[in-house]
Amino acid sequence: MDAMTIGMAARESGVGVETIRFYERKGLIRQPPKPGAGRRRYRPEVIERIRFIRQAQQLGFALREIEELLSLEANPAADCSDVRRRALEKIEQVNARIAQLADIRAALTRLLAACPGSGALGACSILEALRVAEPTQPDEPARPPRRAAKRGSMKTVTFQIEGMRCGGCVDTLKALLGAEAGVQAAEVSLERSEARVLYDPKLADPRRLAATIERPGYRVAGRAP
Repeated sequence: MDAMTIGMAARESGVGVETIRFYERKGLIRQPPKPGAGRRRYRPEVIERIRFIRQAQQLGFALREIEELLSLEANPAADCSDVRRRALEKIEQVNARIAQLADIRAALTRLLAACPGSGALGACSILEALRVAEPTQPDEPARPPRRAAKRGSMKTVTFQIEGMRCGGCVDTLKALLGAEAGVQAAEVSLERSEARVLYDPKLADPRRLAATIERPGYRVAGRAP
């Protein structure tokens, strides 16, 4: 394979011209010298290096990690075990990400099931849950599931609620209360205008649950006990 212009090199390696220039700026590949008034020419080994970088990115390696892999390849004293160790670390990161995505899918499925599908945005269970969700870092490992409290240690509180008008209000409150830490079950009745919540007192308390009910615009008129 003869040396190529940057456009030809981009087509051959399956990336864009700007991607090649980006790799050059990051020091992942060397920019070939410009012969006077002519065009820069990229050798076949550079094309192979670009393909390697692109493939590694698709496998989830960051540019910093790719740079380390390339330095290992150029180091005659490096051992295959070094590459294996990095691959195993990446597998662990991928597994953690898969678990995190599974949690996200389950949460979204619950929210969609509770979404009334119509009505005012102020009572939208999906938007409200996203608004109050705890922030997490993109690279934060998935948290282990919280163990359910023993039945005997649970408490029940019943809230009298004003402002519920339809089944969508019931679904919204069930979704919001069910998403609260420590809540084992939440039953909401439109006919009785109430919500009955089974919760772990170590993780939740009636005042916070009442605030959750009032957040979309409903009003807690009383509670028992």
